[in-house]
Amino acid sequence: MKLGPTNRRIAAGLSLVFFAALPARAEPAGAPRAAAVILTPPPGPQPRINGARVFGVRPGHPFLYTIAATGDRPMTFSAENLPAGLKLDANTGRITGAAPERGTFQVRLLASNALGAARRELRIEVGDRIALTPPMGWNSWNCFAGAVTAAKVKAAADAMVKSGLIQHGWQYLNVDDFWQVHRDDRDPTLQGPHRDAQGRILPNPRFPDMPGLADYIHRLGLKAGLYSSPGPWTCGGCVASWQHEVQDAQSYAEWGFDYLKYDWCSYDGVAPRGKKRSLDDLKKPYLVMRDALRRQPRDIVFSLCQYGMGQVWEWGDAVGGNCWRTTGDITDTWESLSEIGFGQAGREACAGPGRWNDPDMLIVGQVGWGPRLHPTRLTPDEQYTHISLWCLLCAPLLIGCDMTQLDDFTRSLLTNDEVLEVNQDPLGQQAGRVVQTGDVEVWAKRMEDGSRAVGLFNRGAQAARVAAPWSDLGLSGRQRVRDLWRQRDVGVFEGRFETVVPSHGVALLRIFKEEI
Repeated sequence: MKLGPTNRRIAAGLSLVFFAALPARAEPAGAPRAAAVILTPPPGPQPRINGARVFGVRPGHPFLYTIAATGDRPMTFSAENLPAGLKLDANTGRITGAAPERGTFQVRLLASNALGAARRELRIEVGDRIALTPPMGWNSWNCFAGAVTAAKVKAAADAMVKSGLIQHGWQYLNVDDFWQVHRDDRDPTLQGPHRDAQGRILPNPRFPDMPGLADYIHRLGLKAGLYSSPGPWTCGGCVASWQHEVQDAQSYAEWGFDYLKYDWCSYDGVAPRGKKRSLDDLKKPYLVMRDALRRQPRDIVFSLCQYGMGQVWEWGDAVGGNCWRTTGDITDTWESLSEIGFGQAGREACAGPGRWNDPDMLIVGQVGWGPRLHPTRLTPDEQYTHISLWCLLCAPLLIGCDMTQLDDFTRSLLTNDEVLEVNQDPLGQQAGRVVQTGDVEVWAKRMEDGSRAVGLFNRGAQAARVAAPWSDLGLSGRQRVRDLWRQRDVGVFEGRFETVVPSHGVALLRIFKEEI
């Protein structure tokens, strides 16, 4: 988080196959908002198991995996071949415990209700790698910023369950800045002792019970995350981890948190001076916290936030990062979205299971960087582009809006399981740009089953015809094309597929070899 939104941070009508009545050009200021056409079909009453097909955990560390499944309740769950030390709650679908034995375990999941049953394979990897698929969850910053409280975080967790997002694989509830004591703010809810007599960090009065907050989130089948900085202060001026890294990592683990966003910010004041810092200078604070986290008997996803300095995508994995910001802060404008999202081209070789490029959080729904919120300024087409591109990029998916104010359109963007599967595919291959002609771009990635996920994007102000030649996708022969937003097959094509895409819009496809 640098200087940003709060001044404190350093095809339809065009293609009947795809989109209905979405705008053909960017909206001028003050123009009525285009209709938000929902493309995602609602889930059916029969069971369907969603979410990640692979899960990583370190030996002996606490395990929590909630089987994401849509369908009428009540629903019962079972699992075959669970590793020793793990158990399944048949009513909630939560797998918990600790697996002491290293290895790869092929688990068969079953979800059943009065209308039928769904089966799915889950691969559990007990070893050194975690975050084998990009993290999916929520972060408090883009809506609440410095106004965050424990009550708001609990409300977001409740909303993730009540809205059904938990049944589509969403799991993290991450508290960003302002859970700590502020250095000089006069607001009494931000004041108090910084650390106890032993040097352990203390939360501000808005967060009176950090273990209780983590436990509340865990009881819902979700996971909890926190935020700090390697400098003496966070971006917002709250107490950070400088010279207390081991103590802070120990506190996070003892409290029960599962994710740490570690933001460079005030480390500028303690890092070596000079016009150009060395790579060792950029790596050092993250290596220190990596070692501190590794000492803990708990898996904590390590998210590096330093805005892409020193081409962090090339070395983030080596300093223990599970994901790393490749850019500055995103805002809810087309200019910010397109510059950041399409600027990820060429970084795909640096991503994979356990190591993800992070182009920042999602900007759909009610956002505002606290405390006042507004509907995202992205048009509906731009929001489809946003979610499609982030899924193709295998980016961490962190919702930035107020979860208690999810409208039907925003919910539909976040609950399309065929779209989310592009992000959560076990192969973990980030998409690359394979075609660029003016404002038209085609991005593609290989899926674990050999199919291709393909995005046909139009960055221009007018509708455009976009083609995806098989030769650019490494394909040949007859291919079955599926529209992922509508969750339906389009047809079988040879040589290429093309369609008209609206301004700032997308056609998100999955292409399968047609068996003769």
